[in-house]
Amino acid sequence: MKISVVVPAFNEEKLLGQSLAQIQAAATAFTARGWRFELVVCDNNSTDKTSEIASAAGAKVVFEPFNQIGRARNSGAAAATGDWLVFVDADSHPSAELFADVAAQIVTGKCLAGGSTVKLDRKLFVAGLVTELWNRTSRWKKWLAGSFIFVEAEAFRKMGGFNPEIFAAEELELSQRLQKIAREQKKKIVVLHRHPLVTSARKMKLYTPRELLSFFLRSIFSHRRTMRSREATYIWYDGRR
Repeated sequence: MKISVVVPAFNEEKLLGQSLAQIQAAATAFTARGWRFELVVCDNNSTDKTSEIASAAGAKVVFEPFNQIGRARNSGAAAATGDWLVFVDADSHPSAELFADVAAQIVTGKCLAGGSTVKLDRKLFVAGLVTELWNRTSRWKKWLAGSFIFVEAEAFRKMGGFNPEIFAAEELELSQRLQKIAREQKKKIVVLHRHPLVTSARKMKLYTPRELLSFFLRSIFSHRRTMRSREATYIWYDGRR
């Protein structure tokens, strides 16, 4: 068994080194089983030292010139050679316990894909409430948070990966397609919750409440148009770090 952890990264020099070190430490949950492990970073047209940091960490580095997280994940997956793909965002820290839970699901032979609940790296009241609401919805609907997704590599490639036309919430569209395949193959989609993924709350600091509310309202009332526009989903693409 071989596991490929794929990390999409756009101008992530501030957080990438720590995230990759955490991923490598957590990967002992795979190597302890005798499984092979590789780390793939997709530099998504960064203008900082993202690529150099990834190379220094021993990762396989690939380049995706079109600035879009779905394409970055797909390019990373195309370079990966594992039986299973684990997508982890560059501002997130999985634990060895979380990876161990992933491994336990894989060995059942009944799981097609999965995700994890998330926990912010700092306590923020409103953001904490939103995160808790997301976690409950994720477990109920089997929606996978983009910051952490594991999936059987063969199934991911057959379904064409992430939709390259979507600039945000691409993980929800992927979740829906995965659920259909899981039903056909009589397998399951799981959302792990015993050891939540720790992810950065930096957007709460980098963007004003007005900017975040404006994006939230556009997402509700013009969801399709907003998610298919890089300009409308600027909080992922404006390079603010």
